[in-house]
This record gives sequence, C-alpha cells and structure tokens, in this order.
Amino acid sequence: MQELDINSLISDLALILILGAISTVVFKMLKQPLVLGYIVAGFIASPNFSLFPTIVNDSNIEFWAQLGIIVLLFSLGLEFSFKKLINAGASAVMTALIIVLGMMSLGYLVGKFLGFGLVDSIFLGGMISMSSTTIIIKALTDLNMRQRRFVPMTFAVLIIEDLFAVVMMVILSSIAIHKTVDSTEMLKSILILAFFLIIWFTVGIYVLPTLLRRFRHYINNEQLLIISMGLCFLMVIFAIKVGFSAALGAFVMGSILAGTIEAERIERIITPVKDLFGAVFFISVGMMVDPSVIAQYWSTILLLSAVVIVGMIVFGTFGMLATGQPLKLAMESGFTLTQIGEFSFIIATLGTSMNVLDKSIYPIIVAVSVITTFTTPFFIKQAVPCYNRLEKILPKQWTRLLNGYSKSASQGEADTTKALWGSVIKRTLLRMVIYTVISVAMVILCDRFFHPFLERVLGTGTWGKFITAAISLALVMPFIFGLLVPRIKQSEINRLVDQSGKITYVPIVVMMLLGIIIATILIISMLSGVYSSVASIFSALGIVLISWFVFTPLLHRRLNQLEKHFISNVNQRENRRTGRENALVSDLHLAYITVGAGCPFVGERLRNAHLRDKYGINLVNIQRNGVIHPVPSGEMRIFPGDVLGIIGNDEQIQEVLPLIETAEPTDNSGSGEAEFTHFALSEGSPLVGKKLSNARLREDYGALLVAVQRGDDEDDVISPTPDLEFEVGDVLWVAGDPSTIGKLKSVRK
Repeated sequence: MQELDINSLISDLALILILGAISTVVFKMLKQPLVLGYIVAGFIASPNFSLFPTIVNDSNIEFWAQLGIIVLLFSLGLEFSFKKLINAGASAVMTALIIVLGMMSLGYLVGKFLGFGLVDSIFLGGMISMSSTTIIIKALTDLNMRQRRFVPMTFAVLIIEDLFAVVMMVILSSIAIHKTVDSTEMLKSILILAFFLIIWFTVGIYVLPTLLRRFRHYINNEQLLIISMGLCFLMVIFAIKVGFSAALGAFVMGSILAGTIEAERIERIITPVKDLFGAVFFISVGMMVDPSVIAQYWSTILLLSAVVIVGMIVFGTFGMLATGQPLKLAMESGFTLTQIGEFSFIIATLGTSMNVLDKSIYPIIVAVSVITTFTTPFFIKQAVPCYNRLEKILPKQWTRLLNGYSKSASQGEADTTKALWGSVIKRTLLRMVIYTVISVAMVILCDRFFHPFLERVLGTGTWGKFITAAISLALVMPFIFGLLVPRIKQSEINRLVDQSGKITYVPIVVMMLLGIIIATILIISMLSGVYSSVASIFSALGIVLISWFVFTPLLHRRLNQLEKHFISNVNQRENRRTGRENALVSDLHLAYITVGAGCPFVGERLRNAHLRDKYGINLVNIQRNGVIHPVPSGEMRIFPGDVLGIIGNDEQIQEVLPLIETAEPTDNSGSGEAEFTHFALSEGSPLVGKKLSNARLREDYGALLVAVQRGDDEDDVISPTPDLEFEVGDVLWVAGDPSTIGKLKSVRK
C-alpha cells in the first residue's frame, strides 16, 4: 500500500467532493437517490473514466472510505436500540431471519451456478441478502407512503436485518481468514461475539447514560460531538483489539448511545459528519465500477438483479405470511425490499480488503445495486395491483386459510398460563446469561491485570492468588446470588396458580438447579488457582450455602440496586417521555412529548388549546428545530415535531400522551391513508389570489387546511377562514390523502 501524502490527500478529497456535489445536484433534480449520484461521481473520478482528472493515490480514498464506514455504521447504530428490538417483536425477527437465510442460500446457489468459488459464493449470498434502509426510506418518502400500514413492520424488519448484517460480517471474516466453512470456528466466533456484545452493552448502558445525564447541562453541541465520536473510535479500538472489525465497534457504540436521552441530539449533530464521510464511502464504491467488467458480465448483472427482486418479493412475502401478517401487508412489505445497498458495499469492501473476493464481483454488485435502486419505486407501487390480481385468481379456500391463520396469530396465545411461564423462563434465562458473562469477564480481568500486579508487589507466592480470588469473589457475589434465586414477581405467582389453587414448582426448581450449577462452576474456576480440585469443589459448595443463608439480604439489596439502575438507563428515553423518573414535587412529573401529525391541537394557538383546562397539565417549554422556547406565550402555535415539556401527574400525562403523539391526522378522506405535510405556494400555483372558500381544497384534493404561515417569522401563522386569500410564498399546512395532496403540491397554472 502506498503511504499517505498530505498534498495528494487534499487534492483527491477536493476532487471527489466537488464531483460528488455536482452529481448529487443533478440527481436531486432528476428525483433520484443521492447514493446513485455519489456512485456516478466515484466512477467519473476513477482511472476508468479519463475525460476528467482522476485521483492520484488509491490509498487516500481507502483511508477516507474506512472512516466513512465507521461513521456510517455509528449513525446506523444510533437508529437501533434494545427498545426498538423489543418493539419489533418476534414477527420482525422471524421475517428477517427467513429473508436473510433464504437470500443467502439463493445467492450461494447462483454463485456456484456462475462458477464462483466457495468463499466468493458465500460472500455473494451475504451481499444480496440485505435490503437498503436508506433507499427504502427515500422511496417511501418520495411516494408519500410513510404513513401506510405496512411501513412500521417493514422498518422493524430492516432494523433486525442491520443486526444480522453485523453478525454476518463477523462470520464472513472468519470464513475469509480460514478460506473455508469451519462450523467449529464459526460457532467459536459467534460465541466470542455474543460474549463481548453482552459485556459492551451491559457496561455501556450501565455507565454512559448515567454520565451523560449527570453532565448534560455542561455539555454543548460541540462537546457532545467530540464525546460521541471519541466514544465511537474508542469502541472501534476495543473491537479491533479483540479481533473484530472496526464497523462492529462503531455500530455497537451507536446502539449503546441510542438508548440515552441525548440520542436525538447526537444524531442531529453528527449528521454533517455522517453525510461527509458517508459520501466519500459511496464515492469510493463508484471508483470500483469498471465498464469493461460490466460489459463482460452484463448477463450476470441482469441475472443477479432478477434474483434480488424476485427473491426479496418471495421471501419477504412468505416471511410476513409465516408470522401471521395479512396477505396484502405481506406483499406490500415484500415488494418494498427489492434492492440492495450500503451493507452490500460494506461486505464487498470487507472481502476485497481481506483479498478473498474476486475483483470482478465488486463492480457487479455495484451495478446490481444501481439497477435495483432504480426499480424500487416501481415495485413499491405495483404491490397493491399485484395483490388485487392475485386475490382474484387465488382459490377461495386459500384466501380463507390465510385470513384465518393471520387472525389466529394476531390473537396470541390462548393459554395465558403457558405464555406467562414462557415469559418468566425467558427472562430468567436472559438474566442467567448476562450474570454469567459479567462474572466471567470480571474473573478474567482480575486474573490478567490485578494478579500480575500483586505478583510484582508480593512475589510469586500463593498470597497473590488468594487475594485475587477473594477480590474476584467479592465482585461477582451479587451476580452469583442472582443465579441462585429465580426472579419471579408475586403478581406472577398469583397468576400462575391453577384452578385447584396450586402452582407447579418444577420450572422454578429446574432454574434454581441450573443456577446452582453455573454458580458452583464459576466459584471453582476462581478458587482452582489457590486450592486443589477437590478442595475447590467443597469450598464452592460451602460459599454457595453461606451466600444463600447468611448474605441473602445484603446481596439481594445490592442486586436490586444494580438491576434498577440498569433498567432505568435502558428505559431512559421512555422515562423522559413519560416523566416517570423526573419527579418534581408531590406526584408531579416533567415529561417531554413529541407532537405527532395527528395531534388534535396541531396548528392551534396555545391559548385555544386549553391544555390546563382540558387535561390539567402545564406547558413549560417547546423545543422546535433545536431551539427551546421557555414558558411560551399563548399566541405561539404547536406544530408536528415540536417537543413539549409538560408538567402533570401520572394519570394526566398518560391521558395526554396518545393524543399528542398521534401519528395520523383525523382527516382520512380518500384512500384511507393520511399524512400531514406543508409546502410553499409558488407564482405558478392556481391557489395564489384565490380565497379559501373558492379553493375547493377538500373537494378537488381531499385536503384539510390546518394553518397558513406567512412571512419569515415561524410564529406568524394565520388561522384558516373562508375569506383568507392565498399569496405567493404562503406555507400551507394541510392534512389528507397522500395521493391527492401530492397533486396539490405539483399543480401549476
């Protein structure tokens, strides 16, 4: 690899950014995704296109591209959190699993059919198994379909796919190193990954949200940017040190910060950084496009494009159907996933950097991505017509079977006792895994760092081993106690009592025995360096019994403190939203709620919303576009996206939460789907000069006018009246049918 040269570094960066700016403006005018513009810019800047100046040093672009991957994965992690994963539910997890496994298998078979080697075929399967979140969001936004019923479920699947992609990168790295599929090595890699992920997330969630919350009043945007990027690169170093990729570390740190109350603020301030380095990465992807390779493999490109489109439709629809979703929703989701994007490039970059991927595959995948990106809007629009045609030709028995299966799946488990036992067992096993991993990590840290220190101070005798074992034991004792005592609430025990008034304790006993076995093994591992094997076993059993009968109150209290702090940090954003952990006086709480498009008092002046009279709450501030308006006046209006700081008791906040956060406007005329949007009137608009009474917004466009903003002052808002006359530059806030509102935006004289 060539060494970095500062002059060529600056000149190459200037070239690709200027070309990127020009191409993205052109693609914006053509209403195409900016990603395609970056790829075209990269192709123009590459040596494969000689009409313009080309880059001087390939290593410069590789350097910027690696930074781009890190920042891109960090920003993706900020959109992923445990709360989102939980909210996604088993349906999204199963659907994503079906899609990823199905597409990987299909890609592998196609790769072997095309004559690719084993590793190339596996990497090809990984590259075509991930849909592009960026492209899907852009397409749905352009088509005004973000409010459709299938969209939340599709986004949940994309979140899970991002998580699978990170795991896949670890597995593919292992395959690339060993040049073969070794099941033992793969299992080892997955277990090591799971171990470190649990440690990173547990420690990160326990520590970082607390620090950010404690010092948030002293941290401005500049400092927060430095802190967040510093944490990102610190986790990248950790990931590389333990044998994983830099992208994994960046994604993990983003996911940890996604659960903090500063997540939106971090996401907002790193957006320029993400845009810059993300653009450099996608431009570097375009540099890999070789026209001669595309001309040579055009049939392969078309075949893979067809495989991506058909495969995603089939596996996406089947995955949704298998998890109990209606046929229409399943087909809409499947038709939306028909493309590949950023993770395909990242996986291709991984294979290329490790010198295990055929050089022709990279430009082939880029070409497939370009084709499927262009076709995505078309297939999204064709989902409902295809469903209508399929419904007509599908046998009635099949339709009834699918509808019946969907209905029964949505109703959930009929046996509530069995479902409750399942929930208790899952929670207990999860606790056991976390406690075991934390205990093992503490033992390893004490053995590798504290024990050598004691040996230097006390010599190589047994005292160093004894003190190390004692400290390790003291650190892990709360978690040992957690392994010994299953955590079942009294309310759950009451619900588990059967009709005869009895409860089966078999699952509880089994979990206790499992916890005792794990705790004994952990203690033996700590004492084995001090005592013989037999003595370690008896000492371990003795410590378990003493912990059970003597230290139960102390350990129980300490474990409760640790768990309460951890759960509080996991739910930090939710608690801020509801105000549960932001108590003021008596039963009053301060909550921060984001206004949805369907909020009943959107566009109203505060004095007309009557928040205190109707709901008993007090509005203390409004955050809009990063600016906080403390104690707003009664003339200020409420708009979607505003964050309202309100004070009230638990009942009042819970009552007003669903009203303020309502996502869909109440006006549902037309297609049944609704959106709330705004646009400015240009000189060519037929509305200019007309009065509201003559504009026929509801009759011709299915639109309900909520408010009109006139002038540069965002508070200069006019309430709609029949005599209101529209002027050039007026910003109209309207609600209604997306398809007809889209026509209203584009009409000209």
